[in-house]
Amino acid sequence: MQVALENCPALVLNADFRPLSYFPLSLWSWQDTIKAVFLERVNVVSEYEREIRSPRQAVRLPSVISLKEFAPVARRPAFTRFNVFLRDRFTCQYCGQRFPTHELTFDHVVPRSKGGRTTWHNVVTACGACNLKKGSRLPRQAGMPLIREPMEPTSPMLQEFGRAFPPNYLHESWRDFLYWDSELDPW
Repeated sequence: MQVALENCPALVLNADFRPLSYFPLSLWSWQDTIKAVFLERVNVVSEYEREIRSPRQAVRLPSVISLKEFAPVARRPAFTRFNVFLRDRFTCQYCGQRFPTHELTFDHVVPRSKGGRTTWHNVVTACGACNLKKGSRLPRQAGMPLIREPMEPTSPMLQEFGRAFPPNYLHESWRDFLYWDSELDPW
């Protein structure tokens, strides 16, 4: 039985053979990957057993590709809900528990009703229960000290944090490029 095409994404590596991002993992659809290959924008590093065919040729689907030109990493990460969760490692900054993303929200340390702004330095990850308990009070007023003070992360910091949260599916050909610092098997 052949693997469905939609189950054949390619891991995208920068020209230095590091993933463009770890979390979310830099993956391209098979269609985008084939297009990039034929436009000669990428190098094929590894392939699936799965082929696609045209009337004139058969091509194995790439499982790992690398960009031919280095794509610089953004110096400042985007201020998004997801990046706040990643900065805080999906952990409520009040109770210290780790939660899945659908159970997390973000909280304004200084509530907006008290002039707090929506910035890296005033927003933290919170579970629903802690966010509700804190309400529109300052952490000290609510008796809920922060585990870590909020700060603006760097892109490399978020990349490193993302490595700690591997995706549910990893093709075997990707492993060598995702875990550079993992212990090697003796042979």
